[in-house]
Amino acid sequence: MPLVQYIDFHARFAGAESNDAPEAVRGINITVHAGETFALVGESGSGKTVSAQALLRLQNEQWIQYPRGEILFDGEDVLKMSAARLRTLRGKETGMVFQEPMTSLNPLHTIEKQLGETLALHGGISRKAARPLIVQSLEHAGLRDAAGRLGAYPHELSGGERQRVMIAMALINKPRLLIADEPTTALDVTTQAQILALIKSLQKEMGLAVFFITHDLNLVKSFADRVAVMKEGLIVEENKTAELFASPQHEYTRLLLAAGFNDPPPLPENDAPLAVEGRGIRVRFPVRKGLFRRTAGYVNAVDGVDFYVRKGETLGIAGESGSGKTTLGKALLRLIPSEGDFFVQGSPLPAAEKALRPLRRNLQIIFQDPFGSLSPRMTIRALVGEGLLIHERLTPAEREARVRAALADVGMDDAAFLGRYPNEFSGGQRQRIAIARSLVLKPEVLVLDEPTSSLDRTVQFQVINLLRALQKKYGMTYLFISHDLSLVKSFCSRLLIMHAGKCIESGPTDAIFNHPKEEYTRKLLSAALPAC
Repeated sequence: MPLVQYIDFHARFAGAESNDAPEAVRGINITVHAGETFALVGESGSGKTVSAQALLRLQNEQWIQYPRGEILFDGEDVLKMSAARLRTLRGKETGMVFQEPMTSLNPLHTIEKQLGETLALHGGISRKAARPLIVQSLEHAGLRDAAGRLGAYPHELSGGERQRVMIAMALINKPRLLIADEPTTALDVTTQAQILALIKSLQKEMGLAVFFITHDLNLVKSFADRVAVMKEGLIVEENKTAELFASPQHEYTRLLLAAGFNDPPPLPENDAPLAVEGRGIRVRFPVRKGLFRRTAGYVNAVDGVDFYVRKGETLGIAGESGSGKTTLGKALLRLIPSEGDFFVQGSPLPAAEKALRPLRRNLQIIFQDPFGSLSPRMTIRALVGEGLLIHERLTPAEREARVRAALADVGMDDAAFLGRYPNEFSGGQRQRIAIARSLVLKPEVLVLDEPTSSLDRTVQFQVINLLRALQKKYGMTYLFISHDLSLVKSFCSRLLIMHAGKCIESGPTDAIFNHPKEEYTRKLLSAALPAC
């Protein structure tokens, strides 16, 4: 008997009261067997995450309805389970890795407490007995200095480190099924390989089934046994992975497989002035220990980095999670304190907030985690228009027009979106809203911190092409922080490689890809070759 079966499963958000209203999921049939990896692929908004979360009934059922169909786990209908039975299913028999780890981890609890909680709840394990199990799970998930990070809070970890904690939490009780919703979205290519190898190892050891939701077809090709392609709430094609990649039958599948760049990255003019320069940038974070959280040392997150980027140029900043690349971008925007000197258009960047405030409209950032950066209490109209309220004197009609134009630029031009809230959108749609929010002010310098990490491949290319068009039209300057080296190669004219807070190598992107000088760079590129 299959471990998981979806039988004619339908899902509709509660606002869609009419029987004729569009459904998020429109009668899908899926079978997942013990020990196999089943991948569900599709663009943002296709219904794949709604389908996966329905298996554990994670959506608030005031917001969503399941008008028809069944979801069977080991023969038992999940949609009819009691609350007590669901608690056993969640966390013990199944584990789930979510797309956005910052919103999945409790910001008020340490990493040790959060992993210990699931051991105590499902296994009755004491805190003392749980500690070695927690350390072992974190080490298996690739978290460096796992024992030393037990007292850390989620905000003290990088995006990739938080995702590794989520993976450790999902697997710590050795479940029968792992639901992995974009589990490697925030991870660099080397860590992606480590995490997928870990999951494969546990799968072989435990007979673990993996329900893998992703937009990354390169991962599907190397990881999944079977794959289904989802579009607008329907399964349009299903096959064994090798056969689907060799001979896709549906036009939409062929479109996904063909998505890519053909044009080289744009180059700045030879005499273009420097837009941003950093000299000797250092950022240190205190390490606190003991009952009174006294400072016992410092972590050099950024350690003496020099860089520059010309007007109209895109500088790529690449490296593994925790290498310091996001910290460098935040230091430039004065979001965290730093040592060293920043210059913007030849002038020193002030550190005092009062002097810096007028410059902020021209220095914008798109964060990696869209749900964490969008207020859940504001509508999309208010979120995108907030910067205009602060920095420009516009009439309500002018502001509305600018908001709509920015949303149209990122493919969110439906007027019905304006009055909705972030929780009503998929992860990819939220990221597009975050991009529109930054672009509406038309900044001169834009820090892009993994701006496409939660987007499916076709939308990634749409967003990158949009950013290219805006750069060409307005002469915008980008700092593109990413672990996706295929995007870096196609989008950035120059590249800076970071490792453990230091700049390992920098120069023209083509030169680094074709003739890397450092061993670490060669290792990073080798891990990314299938994607590049």
